[in-house]
Amino acid sequence: MTAYPIVLACLCDVETTDATLDLAFRIGRDHGAQIRALHVKADASQMIPLVGEGMSGAMFEEMLAAAEGQGRSLSGQIRDLFEQKLRLADAGAPGPLNANWCEMLGREDEVIARVGRLSDLLVMAHPAIDRDSPSMLTLNAALMETGRPVLLAPARPAASVGKKIAVFWNGSAEAVRALAAARPFLAKAEKVWILSVKEGHDQDPGDLASYLAWHGITAQNHPVVSDGPAGPALMAEAVRLDADLVVMGAYTHSRLRQLILGGVTRQVLRDAPLPVLLCH
Repeated sequence: MTAYPIVLACLCDVETTDATLDLAFRIGRDHGAQIRALHVKADASQMIPLVGEGMSGAMFEEMLAAAEGQGRSLSGQIRDLFEQKLRLADAGAPGPLNANWCEMLGREDEVIARVGRLSDLLVMAHPAIDRDSPSMLTLNAALMETGRPVLLAPARPAASVGKKIAVFWNGSAEAVRALAAARPFLAKAEKVWILSVKEGHDQDPGDLASYLAWHGITAQNHPVVSDGPAGPALMAEAVRLDADLVVMGAYTHSRLRQLILGGVTRQVLRDAPLPVLLCH
């Protein structure tokens, strides 16, 4: 069976579409996955204030038409980028990539949460770290409401993904779930490092190495010494090791619907130059 049979590539804006598709198409080739490229077009009628004092019906219709035009323009640009990228991916390849376009109307976070549940892996761009940004709200929904792993694409496409993996480990349930979600990558990896900063957790990284060995995965325990925040120290070490994928749990400070990312997660996402596989 294919490791990730269905990969949902979430295409939210023009600026990040290329990087998101680059990573999703690479997963499609490496793991034989079907790529579903999803763009959610905002419902213009939900974006405009209701007709009230000072706004005539004609004014409302004019605003609605303008918003719908902007939505069509954005979705058209993103679809053009998808088709161009797909043609390039197929050129010179042994066979066509299994990828298709999907456009839906609604709120981006709600649609991705719903469609993502029937996918095996979600790929999206690194979000803006501002808690209330649309991209962060979409990531919140992807992590909290799908039950699926999320792979974040860095701004600059990577030369490889999953050959050299850095597992950020603290023994938490989130880290365990991320590890399980990354099993298809880990099984193919040439190098796996277990990176940890001693912060009082009771799970010895050596135990994880032994566990992975039972599953045919050779991993090297790699402690990280840091006097400052753990996130930047872990990411800096992953970059120094020339890792091409980070696996980590999405740690939170809240069980409410709106995810409040924990300190380490937020630090890692801020400037991560590598693909990051998250699971909550």
